[in-house]
Amino acid sequence: MGWIRIDRNVFPCPMPVVLVGVEAGGRANFMTVAWVSRVNSRPPMIAVAIGRGHFTNGGIRTSRAFSVGVPPVGLMDRVDHCGIVSGADTDKSRLFTVVYGEETGAPMAGECPVSMECRLVQTVEFPTDDLFIGEIVGAYADPDCCPEGGPDITRIRPFTLTMPDNRYWETGQYAGRAWNARRVNGLLQR
Repeated sequence: MGWIRIDRNVFPCPMPVVLVGVEAGGRANFMTVAWVSRVNSRPPMIAVAIGRGHFTNGGIRTSRAFSVGVPPVGLMDRVDHCGIVSGADTDKSRLFTVVYGEETGAPMAGECPVSMECRLVQTVEFPTDDLFIGEIVGAYADPDCCPEGGPDITRIRPFTLTMPDNRYWETGQYAGRAWNARRVNGLLQR
């Protein structure tokens, strides 16, 4: 294969863009995060990596709860703003309709079609960032985005981030069914 070496500070692409909500400094705060992933199925857990110097980091450590909201591409400007300014200096709660989770009280942006309320279960400290792992204790969705009882990506219209070029992308088209392609294409040997 004709590979070339690239900078080792490479990221998987694309990365989902989410809004992390937390109570910090006596008010709701939101931060844009793309270092996010589900990390356990039962109980359901999700992880977000946040730089140690961020206002949101301290809020999660203090409140031991946070939310993860999936914003639609139509909120890109507001979501991007939340990643540029610090909640220590700016009240970002005014950008959204703040809804509080029923289990932990974590703030969520009402404009996100899907939001997960999380209770902090573990913090993994790295040299510059902390990985916060939260159990999803409540999940909420706009019913218009759940025509068959679960979230529909075409109705949510989430967006992604690529790094290091720092670009947002709309999600693409349906490409195939997971865990089924080999069977369909006759590649699976039984």
